[in-house]
Amino acid sequence: MALMRIRLELARTREFPEGNSAHGYDFVASLDADAHLDRAGWTPARKSCTVRRFVPGEHDQAGILVHGRHGWAFSYEPGEDDDEPIFKFDRHRFVAGEYVMITEHDGIARPFRIASVRTV
Repeated sequence: MALMRIRLELARTREFPEGNSAHGYDFVASLDADAHLDRAGWTPARKSCTVRRFVPGEHDQAGILVHGRHGWAFSYEPGEDDDEPIFKFDRHRFVAGEYVMITEHDGIARPFRIASVRTV
């Protein structure tokens, strides 16, 4: 188990054909040797698995990486109302250049590029 800091940046979308490095997430997660999320490692380290959401024109949001009955999500308040589910997060390899989908607060699923992965 290794705790890693992972930076996600908005990938190409209709509104941002070149992507947007000012819109994204910076989070800490436990990864296994194959660069997949490590739930067994996350359990004892969950308080350290934080997330910061940054979007131009909005205040940054601080939260945590959670795992529940619907899988992985970013959560900013107690309860599931504000959670941002992450599509098949446990199946992704967290290496620079790969992509993940996150359903944001507005209900829209957006692609994010893994910009960097480094040891905490």
